[in-house]
Amino acid sequence: MEMHQLRYVVAVARTRNFSRAAESCHVSQPSLSQQIQKLEDELGDRLFERTRREARLTNVGEAFLRRAMAILQEVEAAKREVSEVQELRSGILRIGVLPTIAPYLLPRLMVVFTPKYPGIELVVQEDTTAQLIRQVLACELEMAIVSDPFDERGLQSMELFEEELLVALPPHHSLCNKQEIGVNDLEQERFILMKEGHCLGDQVNRFCQRQELRPQISFRSAQLETLQALVWSGLGVSLVPEMATQTGAQNRPVYRSLSGVRPKRKIIVIWLQQRPLSKAAQEFLSAY
Repeated sequence: MEMHQLRYVVAVARTRNFSRAAESCHVSQPSLSQQIQKLEDELGDRLFERTRREARLTNVGEAFLRRAMAILQEVEAAKREVSEVQELRSGILRIGVLPTIAPYLLPRLMVVFTPKYPGIELVVQEDTTAQLIRQVLACELEMAIVSDPFDERGLQSMELFEEELLVALPPHHSLCNKQEIGVNDLEQERFILMKEGHCLGDQVNRFCQRQELRPQISFRSAQLETLQALVWSGLGVSLVPEMATQTGAQNRPVYRSLSGVRPKRKIIVIWLQQRPLSKAAQEFLSAY
């Protein structure tokens, strides 16, 4: 059973004439008749009673027509929906973002993307890198914005930008008097870091190891804003991404760059290698 056969049946039922139906379908009358005959053979019954003057639906034809019209309507609806998605008039974009990135980067992207494509529903999943990778590989997310490095086969990646990790200090800390701080200045400081499993905490640890700095860890948190609040309260120091220092909120720590080799993190987007990014995803990333 072919789609064009359904269209031919609907046309004959509407015009009650094979010739006029063929003309409306832009095919020859013998071709249309042959396809309907082929369909009747497949069904094992006649759809039309043919006379010299007109073609009338049989009881079987009446039942078949209802189904044929419903199928054609669903096909047209599917085409319209696909067209709307392709033209970004509707659809859903599912992305994953690290919690240390989402509140600082997403508003900047969405304020550009959302007014331009109001019909696209954006679904955001915040989680650790390991969990976001799992969800991308399972096709639960189209892409994820994470921090390099990551090690997983089957994924494609693209760098978005690189940012510095700044030293966060309590407002009245003695190191606030310095414009730049050396690694040696931090040797006796108590550190507040992200929990294990969060890539920012791992990145800070790797940097400290390379600089032969053994931080005295006093607290760990799963939220970057909580970490900064603890620093502001005087409970320790930390290294935080530059994007997290630009919120304009009150009660913020004092931020300073480290002299010499400055710690940095690379922000990347990852997606399934065998599944190219949709137009909606590409437009979302272009908003950066």
